[in-house]
Parts: sequence; C-alpha cells; structure tokens
Amino acid sequence: MTTASRKPVIVVGSGLAGLSAAHEALKAGVPVHMLDRAPKPGGNSIKASSGINGAGTRFQRALGITKDDSFYSDTVRSAGARFTETSPPVDRKTLVEILTSHSESAVNWLADELKVDLSVVAQLGGHSVARTHRGGGKLPPGAAIVSALVDELKANSNFTLENQAEVDELLISEDAVKGVRYHAEDGQSRELEGPVVFAVGGFAGDAHGLLAKYRPDLAGIPSTNEARPASHGLLTAIGAAFVDMDSVQIHPTGFVDPKDPGAAYKFLAAEALRGEGGILLSGTGERFVNELETRDVVSAAIMALPHSIVDKTRQWEVTLLLDPGACEAAGSHIGFYLWKGLVQKKKVRDLAPEVIASVDKYATLVSEHGADTLGRKAFGHWKLPPGEANRDQEVCVGTVTPVVHFTMGGVAFDSRARVLRSADGGSLTPISGIWAAGEVTGGIHGANRLGGSSLLECAVFGRIAGAEAAKSLRNV
Repeated sequence: MTTASRKPVIVVGSGLAGLSAAHEALKAGVPVHMLDRAPKPGGNSIKASSGINGAGTRFQRALGITKDDSFYSDTVRSAGARFTETSPPVDRKTLVEILTSHSESAVNWLADELKVDLSVVAQLGGHSVARTHRGGGKLPPGAAIVSALVDELKANSNFTLENQAEVDELLISEDAVKGVRYHAEDGQSRELEGPVVFAVGGFAGDAHGLLAKYRPDLAGIPSTNEARPASHGLLTAIGAAFVDMDSVQIHPTGFVDPKDPGAAYKFLAAEALRGEGGILLSGTGERFVNELETRDVVSAAIMALPHSIVDKTRQWEVTLLLDPGACEAAGSHIGFYLWKGLVQKKKVRDLAPEVIASVDKYATLVSEHGADTLGRKAFGHWKLPPGEANRDQEVCVGTVTPVVHFTMGGVAFDSRARVLRSADGGSLTPISGIWAAGEVTGGIHGANRLGGSSLLECAVFGRIAGAEAAKSLRNV
C-alpha cells in the first residue's frame, strides 16, 4: 500500500449517510476519520421513527406482498412537477432509479450484515403498498440502525471519530478538494488531508439563515430540528451548485406538548402512527383528509384550518387518534409518547360527542370495507367496532401540528455521489475530491419526500460515496 493510500477518507457528519460511507470505505481497506460538530454521533438519523423503505424485500413477501414494482412511480409522483425541471440539469431520473432499485439491497445489508431487526413493514402516506421497514422491539428504527453501525465502526482500528469537531473550510489545491481545516473541542485549528464525504444534513434547523433566505413564509412554524446554522456555505465556497433550495418539507404531525404548547421545537408524531391506522380530526371533531396522502397534501389540508399563535409559535391543533389495534401495532412508539406525556389513553365514552361520532363513522367504514369519501384505501390495524360496543375501549389521543421537518433541496450531485459545479453552457461537472450523501444533497425528492426515504437515501448514497472516495485513494 502506498503512502498516499494511507490518507483517510474524511467523513463530515455522523448521521446514517456518514456512517454508511465510513462502513464502505473501511470495507475497501481505507482508514476513515469522521468529524462531527455534535457531542454524540447519529445526527437526525438517530431520531428517525417510521423506518426505511425497501421494495421487493423478504419482509414484504412474508406479509403476502409478492410484488412491489411501484416504488419508482410513487417517488416520482410524490416529487411533483419539480421532477421534470432541468435547471440545473441534475439527472433526477437516474438518482431516483438508484434510490428505488437499491432499496432491497440496503434493507438486506442492514438486516443481514448489521443484524438490525427490520421485520415490521407499514404503509405510509403516498406509498402504493407497505414498504417502510422497522423493528418489533422498543428501539426506534433510526436509533437501532445508527447504534448498530456505530458499534461496528468503533470496533475497527482504522476508524477515528472526533465529535465536537467543526469543519471551517474545505481545502482546495489545483481545483480539487484535498482535505479540511477544522477546529476541535480544545479550540485548536487542524488540517486533515484526504478525500471528503460531506454528509452534514439539511438546513431545516437554520431558521435565521438558509431557511429564512429560501422560505421566509415558514417563519414562526415549529420544527423537529434543533436550532443550528447550516454547513452549506462550505460547499458554496468551492463553487458547488445547488438545486431545489426552496423545497422544504412541512411534516403534518409534530406533537403539541401540553406541558409547553408554544415550544418552537416539537417531537415528531411518526407517520407510522397514521400508517398503522391512526386518524386526524379537526377542531370540530371531523376527519378532513386522507391521512395516507403525501405529506405535502396532508400538511396543506391541516394548514387550511384555523390556526393560533402560542408564544410566537404559529400552529394548528389537530387531534391524532389511534384505536386499540393501531396502538398495539405502533406499541414501541406509543410507549415512548405516553412516557413523554404527548399521548393519553382515554375510553371512547370520555371523548367529546362529535369525536365519538367520527370514530363510529370511521369504524363503520372499516368494518364494512366501505369506500372512504376522503380516499383512504388502507386502514392499517384498526379493529375498533362502531357503536356501544366500543365505549369502554381505550384509544390513544394526542394533539399535533405541522412542523418544519426536512429540506429536499441541497447540493447537486450525480449517480456516483460526486458533488457538482456549474460549467460553461449550463452543464454540471464534478468537483474532484468531494462526494455528498443524505439530506445535504438535492435532486432526489423534488417537491416532497416520501416517508421512509430519508434513511434509505442515506444508506444507498452514503455507501456509494464511501466506496467512491475509497476508490480515489486506491487509484493513487
């Protein structure tokens, strides 16, 4: 092995994209030096609660889903008109093809190589079939995946992790990225030489920076992201191109904590709660939307209802209700939400009369396999009967509001995860020495991301980025 090949792959960010990149680089025999400004690894990935998408998996087949050939079309439909945009000329079609066609192998990698339980499969909004995988234990899928990868990486002597390490500059030489300058927890500035995988996440927590620049209309809406400045400026400084920067996902359901209703930071009410059978009710106690529509559609329906200002926070208060079947199916989630005081269990008879009426109407629809006027076709594990037979049964109830959740826009990149810059004639060309994966990238999701595709893009393109970065060293 040459001296040059002993340079590490430098991974910036410790969410699933960065961890996946590190795993592949180490697998290729190359050392990895991971830098993350947070005190602990995991990023937002560790909080992911609904699961990871996979099409054609053995876990689907175990549920009787013998064919799943609609993932690509579901993703394109969710992306909307933005999928057909060509400026800048990101190859959206190829990116989505890679995301969806590699989904089964990503699930198999996590389940077989890392022993992550992904045996529970649910149908989320915008999906034609159940394809979002999570485990049956108490640990949420993001935490289960991240902890398995971190343990695996830490056991490798070629892996170095520095937390509370902030990258200040991407170092350029001869028009290529050669490394990074960063400052560590002790405040000392250091330089590190090697190819870079940039996996720092999105800008949904940068409320007064990029979010205010691209979506000032979202001011005052609460977020599932902790406040922090974005790192995208490091990419701007090297001439990287960006795409879809005004595409910001408003997740329909963040919990309104009764102990602090006006908090700007909200815990996400996982989409799996609706996927397993949960329903949404307006202030008048009525269903008003197909709960399994895409996130943008459900959020728009909620935001068409009256809103209030609570401690400068703009929010809508909608009831999320799960029957005993849905509560049981989402048991690991519900247990945590009950502990946090975000969900309560109530007997049906103790609900408001208008809510009881809506519950009975929905229960009748499900039991009679009727046609839902709102268009819902999958009812998860709802089993509550209508009428007096349900009055002493307990349902799970919480209050939710739309929240700023995810940024679909980000740096332009290609099928090999190479960061792109604009070139003459409006084309895009790779910047040598740097790759990107995860929420920091743009071009895959268009105007709306499907639930379960965030962890998936991190795994798929993180692995590609790590392998490509490692290959660049082995080719020296």
